[in-house]
Amino acid sequence: MSVYRDVAQEAKFQSKRRGVRVNSRVPVSVAWHADAGPGSLDAHTRVVGPYGCLAVIPREFSVEQQLEIVNHANLRSNAGVIVWKGNQRVEGWEYGIELIEPEMDFWGLEL
Repeated sequence: MSVYRDVAQEAKFQSKRRGVRVNSRVPVSVAWHADAGPGSLDAHTRVVGPYGCLAVIPREFSVEQQLEIVNHANLRSNAGVIVWKGNQRVEGWEYGIELIEPEMDFWGLEL
């Protein structure tokens, strides 16, 4: 019975996703504005898709933090917002970032 629930939950989660996702390590920088002042850091992605990415950033942020993401491979930038906070790794925190009004070729990959 638990296998059925896991499959049903996964199917429900998959139906919410928009677009294809690809494992890809893309070097990026993220910039932000906060009460303590602006900042920027180099980071990288683990997974990219047309509407966002899973990024590893060496700083802790809250969900709903707005960022500007620069793709170092093609120097394009796009606004984004953190929609998910994952685990802390040696190289930083994992974050799900949704791109705001993304260009479909932002990552420079066929998605």
